[in-house]
Amino acid sequence: MPRRRMLTLRGIGALLTGLGCVVAANMLGAPILLYIGLLLIVLTVCAVLAVRVPRRSGSVTRQVSTDLITVSETSRVTLRFALRALRAPRGLWRDVVPDAVSGDAAGEYPPESGQLTYLLTGVRRGVWPIGPLVLRTVDPFGLAQREQAFGEARTVTVVPEVFTLAPLAVKVGAAGGTAQTSSSRLGQGSDNLSPRRYIPGDSMRRIHWRATAHRGQLMVRQEEEESSPDALVVLDRSAARWKRGDDSDPSFEAAVSLCASAAVHLMHEGYGVDVIDSAGVLLGTLRGHEDDRDGLLVALALVTPRGDSRDIAALVGGTPPGPLVYITGEIDEEDAALLRPAGAAAPMLFATAPHSGVAEAAAPHGWRVATLGDDIAEAWEDALPDRLGSAPVEQEGSRDGTG
Repeated sequence: MPRRRMLTLRGIGALLTGLGCVVAANMLGAPILLYIGLLLIVLTVCAVLAVRVPRRSGSVTRQVSTDLITVSETSRVTLRFALRALRAPRGLWRDVVPDAVSGDAAGEYPPESGQLTYLLTGVRRGVWPIGPLVLRTVDPFGLAQREQAFGEARTVTVVPEVFTLAPLAVKVGAAGGTAQTSSSRLGQGSDNLSPRRYIPGDSMRRIHWRATAHRGQLMVRQEEEESSPDALVVLDRSAARWKRGDDSDPSFEAAVSLCASAAVHLMHEGYGVDVIDSAGVLLGTLRGHEDDRDGLLVALALVTPRGDSRDIAALVGGTPPGPLVYITGEIDEEDAALLRPAGAAAPMLFATAPHSGVAEAAAPHGWRVATLGDDIAEAWEDALPDRLGSAPVEQEGSRDGTG
């Protein structure tokens, strides 16, 4: 934080004029100039003492109306400032805010309302410090000024913007894409539950009599969950895909925002959602809890382009997902031909800078391809299949590790 000069421009002018009058009085032998010069010098010194000598101390507490600030979202910051001084000085206050957020964080002190408040708008995602509070006072003649910082800085987290997306046309999975349909019935008389051998301590109410009669030994029902396949969202943040290689790239910001929007949207549609990067690092999981959503957004607030990518088959593992959302940057036809959806039921590929022929190269593997621009919701609609749940055109090679 740059510090202001002790003298204002008026104070500097008064001091220089006073010194000039003293010099001119000695050269011209004019006593009146000497008196004027000494008066200006003494007045300037007194102004400096008036603003610098009084002892002041104070405490600052900040309260932000929202824990997480979304890009382009406005939040209210309330400061409670307790100043301990002989008298309440009149001046200007300002809260130090970085360029990543914007707000009119300044005003007159003391305020009429008794509280210091201002609006803060997220500009760029990340974790940013705000503060300390700076109080600037000037003497009555405007010759000297004093800036004093109070309190410590606190951080605010700016998370990517989440857009409302169009619903999927058809649910994927036996449970219709609804994670809440998971079954945890124990001994409730359903024959489709998997039987297992009786273990001492098992409740007799769980005995599966039909399986017992068939196998000649006691069998019990065990819990079996029925749910649709989880959705998988992959953010390709390998450095080779992004021209600038940092988080100030607008195309990378759009990719992060789509990643958050797609994950939250699929969660609302009932899917359990895993969000990973192209190296397989888990960024977040969404299982219908609000804390999961906030945790993912905080993780996405900090991601930057780095590292290399792995093939999708290695990322997916042995269980193919239902919807698969793959978000990347610059991609050419050759790389698109190597992308295999690894058995995903509804693969969607988004690229911020696709070369010509990318859609044609990826389509035979079942991908729906869309160019990601400024309108994230429109790009999502462009990639929606006419009917989700249809098998990809090519399943061969989906698990051979080539994509």
